[in-house]
Amino acid sequence: MTDFPLHDETTAPDESKPMLAESKKQNGMIPGLHATMAEAPGLLASYRFVHDQFVNSSFSKDELTVVWQTVNVEHACHYCVPAHTGIAKAMKVSDEISDALRNQTALPNAHLEALRSFTLSVVRDRGNVDDAAVQAFLDAGFTKRQVLEVVLGVAQKVMSNYTNHLAQTPIDQPFQKFEWHKAA
Repeated sequence: MTDFPLHDETTAPDESKPMLAESKKQNGMIPGLHATMAEAPGLLASYRFVHDQFVNSSFSKDELTVVWQTVNVEHACHYCVPAHTGIAKAMKVSDEISDALRNQTALPNAHLEALRSFTLSVVRDRGNVDDAAVQAFLDAGFTKRQVLEVVLGVAQKVMSNYTNHLAQTPIDQPFQKFEWHKAA
């Protein structure tokens, strides 16, 4: 296995140093994902940009969480599922939603379930989603803008999930209590 360094503001490539300093300021620590991505400054910068764009999309906090965790669970990301469980708690997303996403059980309402189903279609079909699935998503009260915003959320998670798989990023201490393993 290739060892990837966990950079800080002193060890990172020069282009990554200010991004890590900002990450530390925002989070009170440098998340392991950012510390790992810092090895490739363009990846860290792109991830941060895409994250900001998705957070500022038209989705609610519950809907953001559904997209993030649906992709994280589908990709079996050992790092992102616990991290987004903690993030969801900080965003005041109900444990009922978080638990359903982590355990792949029914969400508390049809609207969120439609979002999970559509997100899974985008991931599993690599964007080649059939018209019926798109129409079902729209019929559930979502918009064409949100069809494309799911793509934005999936893109963000591909960057983080794949990085974590390659680097075996250790789970940050605050999220270790939310450790997760995909059910067989």
